[in-house]
Amino acid sequence: MNKRHKTKEIKIGNLKIGGNNPIVIQSMAKVPTKDYRRVIAQIRKLEKEGCSIVRVAVKDEEDAHAILKIKNAIRIPLVADIHFNWKLAICAIKSGADKIRLNPGNIYKKQEVKEIVNLCRDYSIPIRVGLNSGSIPKTFRYNARLRPALKLVKAALDYIKLLEDFNFTDIVVSLKCSNVLDTIEAYQKIAQRCSYPLHLGLTATGFTEAGKIKSAVALGVLLSQGIGDTIRVSLTDEPQQEVMIAKYILSSLGLGSFGPEIISCPACGRTEVDIEKIVSELHHKLSAIPAWPAGRRYPCLAGRQALSASQGKLAVMGCVVNGPGEAEDADLAIAFGKKEGLLYKNSKFIKKVSSAQAVDELLKEWSKICTRT
Repeated sequence: MNKRHKTKEIKIGNLKIGGNNPIVIQSMAKVPTKDYRRVIAQIRKLEKEGCSIVRVAVKDEEDAHAILKIKNAIRIPLVADIHFNWKLAICAIKSGADKIRLNPGNIYKKQEVKEIVNLCRDYSIPIRVGLNSGSIPKTFRYNARLRPALKLVKAALDYIKLLEDFNFTDIVVSLKCSNVLDTIEAYQKIAQRCSYPLHLGLTATGFTEAGKIKSAVALGVLLSQGIGDTIRVSLTDEPQQEVMIAKYILSSLGLGSFGPEIISCPACGRTEVDIEKIVSELHHKLSAIPAWPAGRRYPCLAGRQALSASQGKLAVMGCVVNGPGEAEDADLAIAFGKKEGLLYKNSKFIKKVSSAQAVDELLKEWSKICTRT
């Protein structure tokens, strides 16, 4: 893991991003913003899933005015997504938006941008310079000499210069493509040229499974290089799915902890129990456990330092080839043989358990570890 790219700290509502702050997860409401009751219901589900920032589309004044009602009913910062009509940004700011997303491809007139900047400064809210490969300013879009990634970078830098000319520097930047390699290159290049917080993501990723994989590859590469301050996994699916996959990506890189990690084998001809069923049951029951308070600690296990209660490793292995070895690295582990398994805790064998009772036994031991004090 490379050292994190140093960026400016920006405040969005009551949340700080950039600088030394944790990388946070963002998503977007997927129903019309004017239908504020449905938006609120969707955002509350996102909050429960672990989303830290949410964006809403603002297509007209009714959408913009609905922001006030939404803001009063949610806990996380709200971003207004503005396209074409600069006056909707003005209305959204006055309605209580915590950040404004502007697209340089369709809001670019200097006087209009100046009006938005002045009000953002008055209300102390940042602007996201949000570029998509499908809506790049014409000056760069039709420049055949530039690679797709460089078109985005040059367009972003041009817009950043416009904002800086107005003495405005509370800026967040995103450069989203549907192509993985173009996305990686664009963010790598912009990270070399500016120190504003970067919001990572791809756009138009295709069907859900493809979107998950493309996002994991692109975001994983960038995050491993220390690039990125907020992330969104854009999927043609329910927004909670976006948050869940984002959590998996951050957890896999050691950049966040959202519950104990399940380690399981892929199964093979040696496996004599239904590993897929056992792991699915374990995941389902763990997901149903309410989140623990931030900072909660549990006792040292497997020779490691105390971890937060949302961390830890639970291993489910189908045979004795890798089972004992995984047990050494996990807080709890089961290595199965014929219909029963050996349960390990702190690398030490505890007892034999049947495959039917394996999940309940794991959760029983896990609850002992995480007992509130």
